[in-house]
Amino acid sequence: MKVLVAGAGGMLGRDFVVAATNAGHDVVGLDRARMDVADGDAVRRQIDRERPDMVVNCAAWTDVDGAETAEDQAFAVNGTGAGNVAAAAREVGAAVVYVSTDYVFDGEKGSPYVESDQPAPLSAYARTKLAGEEATAAANKRHFVVRSSGLFGVNGKNFVATMLRLGESMSEVTVVRDQVTAPTYTWHLAYGLTRLIDGIEYGIHHMAAAGGCSWYEFAGEIFEQGKVDCKVLSITSEMFGQAAHRPPYSVMQSQREHAIRLPSWHDGLAGYLAQRESETN
Repeated sequence: MKVLVAGAGGMLGRDFVVAATNAGHDVVGLDRARMDVADGDAVRRQIDRERPDMVVNCAAWTDVDGAETAEDQAFAVNGTGAGNVAAAAREVGAAVVYVSTDYVFDGEKGSPYVESDQPAPLSAYARTKLAGEEATAAANKRHFVVRSSGLFGVNGKNFVATMLRLGESMSEVTVVRDQVTAPTYTWHLAYGLTRLIDGIEYGIHHMAAAGGCSWYEFAGEIFEQGKVDCKVLSITSEMFGQAAHRPPYSVMQSQREHAIRLPSWHDGLAGYLAQRESETN
């Protein structure tokens, strides 16, 4: 299968290119410089030139707090851009994958969210991602919308890398305790996406690490597994004062009969640390 990857220079995109190539697909990876998803004409030209069977849209505005004061710019990528990619894919007969987020939920359910639960975004970033889901579905009937959460991988900025950097120079860090999610290793998600595109079970899929934890608990596990001597103090979201509101509980599960289930966040962290160690030696 010929697979075109938008956002191939990003953290998830780079892992997916490797995973899909390893699975035997003919992969064309395009970073933002080669295909800016916000530029509809450029997207159509590139996809028409390559004529793939599948387009995987990993391009995203990921600055959650920054989107609060730049919602139009975030929407151009996450919302309009998603529609551009899905429509261009449809025009050449290709299916499309759009990677979304657990943040489309408000976190008030108190138990894991499934695909049929109603989104209720709390932030500008979340609104743009939900708009991207809707634009993708409207533009291409053969669509997969994949919601994941708390992504971390070796090819980009992420919470694990930040904690390790802070832990090297500080004796203690302060992390929020009242936001519970399922931090997901991009390498695991990339292989999940590779399995997904081999099928035709279109629609919404929840695909995140098994289990759930607060960011405070995750930080503690990072220092434990990473053998870093740094104390973790907890704080509430209100005290921390982030610009964007986050859901207090956004763990997800899939209700699909043939759901693609990823390893636990513990295993994802171990895999990340091992990959990080191997690439620095």
